[in-house]
Amino acid sequence: MLSFEEKKAIIDSFGELTCKKVSMNRLNYHYEGSQYEKKIVVEKLHPNGNGFVYVGDLLAYESDDRGLVNIRDFSEQQLRDVVEDSITYLSEVDDIVEEVTIEESWRNRSGDQLLLVFDGAFWNVQHGFNLEESFGTREDAEEYMHEEGFLKEKKK
Repeated sequence: MLSFEEKKAIIDSFGELTCKKVSMNRLNYHYEGSQYEKKIVVEKLHPNGNGFVYVGDLLAYESDDRGLVNIRDFSEQQLRDVVEDSITYLSEVDDIVEEVTIEESWRNRSGDQLLLVFDGAFWNVQHGFNLEESFGTREDAEEYMHEEGFLKEKKK
């Protein structure tokens, strides 16, 4: 097990982290470049060698319900890797998924459902999350659905 001083030296080698003292001689390391409200990468590094690193929902780590992994028994390489992974995790912004508007629901005699969705450029006919067909006009999309035996559901 690495000593407190060894862990501190490893974590201090990450220039993008800022060390802040907290109670009982523990240290937190903040990442001000975080793209999220969460800024603490290393939490409660204690002189006894215990401490935690925030890994969120990264699948490579078994974290607690707050997204923290205990680093008490980590090797030097494991500690470097987890801190680097945490910084990367906090640096990346998820792609924004554009909201689509479901215009109408259509059903056939068998009860199958298709959705008519306008995405801002095209009228899409979707089966669940799967794109069935795409059209330039609403009229073309409606014509396709009629040809396939689907009728517009009445709003409830």
